[in-house]
Amino acid sequence: MAKINILGIPMDLGAGRRGVDMGPSALRLAKLASTLTNLGHSLEDLGNINSPIAEAIARNGDAHYVDVIADACKEAYGVLKNLPADVFPIILGGDHSISMGTVAGVARGNPGDMGVIWVDAHTDVNTPETSPSGNVHGMPMSHLLGHGNPALRAIWGDSAVLNPEDVVFIGLRSVDEAERAFIHDYNIKAYTMKEIDKRGMAHVAQETIEYLSDKRQLHVSFDADALDPAIAPGVGTPVQGGLTFREAHLLMEMLADSGRVTSLDIVEVNPILDVQNKTARIMVEMVASLFGKSIL
Repeated sequence: MAKINILGIPMDLGAGRRGVDMGPSALRLAKLASTLTNLGHSLEDLGNINSPIAEAIARNGDAHYVDVIADACKEAYGVLKNLPADVFPIILGGDHSISMGTVAGVARGNPGDMGVIWVDAHTDVNTPETSPSGNVHGMPMSHLLGHGNPALRAIWGDSAVLNPEDVVFIGLRSVDEAERAFIHDYNIKAYTMKEIDKRGMAHVAQETIEYLSDKRQLHVSFDADALDPAIAPGVGTPVQGGLTFREAHLLMEMLADSGRVTSLDIVEVNPILDVQNKTARIMVEMVASLFGKSIL
């Protein structure tokens, strides 16, 4: 059984729509803790990282709120990199910009040692120069790969946290032109919904696990908008044609069977846009599958 630490990062400064700062509360209210303890795991909730609200700070530059986002991510990085090696961190967002702090923190300064499975409708490899919106939640992966704004890379010390071969995208269906070029230029493994439709999630999940077989750690960063908005309406950037309930469950179940996942982000749950906390409850079910909940 796992020794789990939960850390909330209630920040929506990287997103274009407000509300994901309430994501950690929504996930906790959806019985995340009791779900995991009922599966036999031990759990400690570390509380939340401090993050100011947008009304209290200025929005400016090509990457909005970049300095404040960097501060919150750096605090998360400090907490996570100092956790004992036998702890499984679950980080509750917040928008996807938090993953600059979380991925860097759980990697503990060992590039090439950790694989990242980025379950998302979007690649998040824009930079301040290529982003159509200036919203930092569309940029975390490019910075983790060593590109973009120095203030954000300074969260962990500027060098790349990940190499292109350390990353697998699953569930893509909304990719900007500059992001498409980035993925091709760096030959990053990516499964769009077309591949999932054609080949099935079982093949995609198995290939992902095999592709990252040389990594000592696996981190899953699960954006709620990877799911189809028909089942997960509480997200700020919904895109039709996403993962079904069973496709997402199968991915989590197969990752659980591999026994190799060591950390997890759940991001972009927006209770303001949700219906009776449905999206948070579904994401808690995904977490349960990753932690061994099974049909029989």
